[in-house]
Parts: sequence; C-alpha cells; structure tokens
Amino acid sequence: MRTDRDDALIGGRWKPVAATLDVENPATTEYVGTGALCGPGDVDEAVAAATAALPAWSSTPPPVRADHIDRLVEVLRSHRDELVDLTVAEVGAPIAVAREWHVDASLDILSAAAGYARTFDFVQTRDNVRLLHRAAGVVGLITPWNYPFYQLAAKAGAALAAGTTMVHKPSELTPLSAYLFAEATLEAGLPPGVVNLVPGTGVDVGAGLAAHPGVALVSFTGSTRVGRAVATAAVDRVARVTLELGGKSASIVCDDADLTTAVRWSVDACMLNTGQTCSAWTRLLVPEDLVEQAVQIATARAAEMVVGDPTDAATELGPLISATQREQVRTRIAAAAASGARIDSPEPRPLPSTGYFQGPVIVSGLEPDHPVSREEIFGPVLVVHGYRDDEHAIEIANATPYGLAGAVWSADTDRATAIAARLDTGQVFVNEAEFSVHAPFGGWKQSGFGREFGVEGLVEFTELTAIHL
Repeated sequence: MRTDRDDALIGGRWKPVAATLDVENPATTEYVGTGALCGPGDVDEAVAAATAALPAWSSTPPPVRADHIDRLVEVLRSHRDELVDLTVAEVGAPIAVAREWHVDASLDILSAAAGYARTFDFVQTRDNVRLLHRAAGVVGLITPWNYPFYQLAAKAGAALAAGTTMVHKPSELTPLSAYLFAEATLEAGLPPGVVNLVPGTGVDVGAGLAAHPGVALVSFTGSTRVGRAVATAAVDRVARVTLELGGKSASIVCDDADLTTAVRWSVDACMLNTGQTCSAWTRLLVPEDLVEQAVQIATARAAEMVVGDPTDAATELGPLISATQREQVRTRIAAAAASGARIDSPEPRPLPSTGYFQGPVIVSGLEPDHPVSREEIFGPVLVVHGYRDDEHAIEIANATPYGLAGAVWSADTDRATAIAARLDTGQVFVNEAEFSVHAPFGGWKQSGFGREFGVEGLVEFTELTAIHL
C-alpha cells in the first residue's frame, strides 16, 4: 500500500506543492509513498497561518484545549493499525516495536499532555506577585526519522496544552505518519492554523523555520551536529530553542546485581528500534572480573534476536534506516576491530539479502576513551567495559560528551540510587524500573537542553510574566 502526498497543511487547508520526494521502505528498498518538498515560501505561509490562529487558541481555556487533545487521541486511536503499518513501512521498525513504542506510547504521551492542561496552574501567586505562564507563541517542531510519530506526540501534545500554535517539519525520510497526524487534527476539529505541516529537507524547510522571525521557539530532535546549526539560527535572532540530541548512555551493573538479568535487559535496551534510539544503553559497565561472563551473556542474548522482516511479529531487529546509516555503523565496527577490540557478532541465520540489515554486535576490549566508546553509533552495537569500583564506574559513565539516559543495577536500591544521582545525565533507570511518560526527558552536555514529557515539557512551551500587585 502506497501513501502518495504532494501537499502541505497550512491554515487548515491542504496546499499542493510542485516537488515531491520518494519514501523508501528500508526493509525492501521499495518506494512506499511520497512526501511534499516544501520551500521557504511555504514556511512563510505556515508561520503566518499559525500567527493568525495564535490569539484565539492561546486564550482558549486550558481544560477546553485538553478536550481538543483528547478528541485528537480518539481519532488517532481509530487509525492505530494504519499508524503501525506506516511506521513499519517508513522506519523499518519491527511491528511489535512499532505498536508498543512508536504508536501506543505516543497516544499515552498525548493523553498525559491533556491531563497537564487540566491540572497545571497557569496562574500562580508568590507573595505579592502573580505569575502568568503564557503560551510562548508560534513554535517550530522539527522531528527525526527514528521515532517520527513518537517525537511529534512529545512536542505537539505539550505545545497544544500550553496554547501555542505550531509549524511541523518532519524528516524527509519519514513524513507519512506526520501526514496521518495532520489529517487527524482536521478530523478532530482543531481550529485551522493551530497545527501546520510543511514537509521538506533541512536545508529548504528546517533552516528557514529555525531562522524565521515569526517563530518564537524551536523544538528540535536529531543529531548534535544539526542541533548546533538549529541553535545558532535561533540564538542569532534571540529566540528560544529546546534540543534533544544524541546519547551514549551507560548501564552500570554493580557486583551484587543479578548479572544475567542486568546484561540481558541492557542488550534489549541497546537494540531497541534496531539500536536507532538516542537514549539507548549502548555501553555496558561491569566489574573487571565479570567482563568475560558479561560478554558471553550479552552475546547469547544477541544470538537469540530475530533479525529480518519487520512485518513478522517475531522480529526484534529490523533494518537500519538507509544504506548510508548502515555503512556508518559498519565503519565504526571496523574501527573498533582495527584498534584490537573483540567483536562478537552472532548471526544464527543469514541476514536478508535485500534491505539495510545489520545484526547485533557486542564490542569489548576497548579503552573508555576510544571514539567507539565515546561517540554515538546509532545502530545495534553494545560496547562492554570493565571497572574497578563504583567510583571508576561513575567516572567511565560520565566520560562522554553526552548525558541523556542510563541505568544502574544493584541488589541494594540505596546504593544504586546513590550512583544514579552522580551520573551526569537526564534520566536514569534503577534495576527493572519502567518507563514513565510523566517523567521529564532531556539531556545534559551535548545531549541538548530543555525537557519533554511531564509538566516540565509543558512549561517549555510557555513564557513567564510576573505581575506585582
């Protein structure tokens, strides 16, 4: 089934665009649809439409905005199967991952945003001061290809709850789920101009959106390299920006932890979405005398993973997003091998001959300061390191330019929590803690700044006025 689109949503109406770009299924290398290639003029029109819609939407009572979000969730839920199929087709995500993480989690995120619109106190009092949290204005949302619908939900839910209007630019590699979201906003009855969609390239649309004088805030998720450019464009005009960028997160296994459980969970967390997850636990830190055992456990878990057709419910790893991404991953693996690292790449069955598949890889024997140990790879590659004691583990965990996520495993929860509190990262999981859409998510250092999810994510889309009485 193809999804061919050649239009942009501007002011509640679909506007045809002359140029389009084919959308490739990375599992089959076949084209599964097209998306519009908008230009600077389309960005100008979309920002103008969002600006026109801003006064009415920002003054809509927050509980009413919440009702709109709830209705949007209902519409999206009715298209759940289609969203899953689109995600499998354009991302190559295994269908089980697409269903749980790309779609169902996104609906939960939107529902949570509606809840915050109802419960957050937009008007607060402190002594003789009244604090007003007001909509930040027109916001630009720039979302990535690895979790296209999920990242849109994370940004759009909070933006709608806060009363901002938006212009969305999805990745040109994965625009199809963004079209479905935009159609759903019309079906749900959101006022025209509140949500605008301008697909296209980073050069033609993303850069213009970041630099546009009518955009008060830019929320970007993607690579650190592109994030720098987005931040520069925004700062040049003294506009706000939130960035969710790369990661090289560590999972620390203490000497009193259940090694098998911790290692297997860490492998699963690393390989989620075929390793194309910014918050993936891509480094496994274990006591020095347990490295060999940990590598064996990790390799055994990797060998169990089914790599192949993402439409098969048994598949755990699908393809990487493109031939270029696969080559970049393999170049990093080769660099580790050239440095004398041990490479365990269990492939119990041949990889598909068509598509951009890469089996899971366990790397050990590298120094913590090696580029493969410190830099994001964005593929199914787990690097294992040994450490001497807790202090050494914390030192290794913090010795990267990133700080997005992490994990600590210990039979002593107090010990694990004390270690977690010293990790320079935005989010840490202790033992088998579950992910929560209510926890703020974001990074330290080159992983960016600002937060998504939780009430903190809503606040990012507000400006503060203090009235002295």
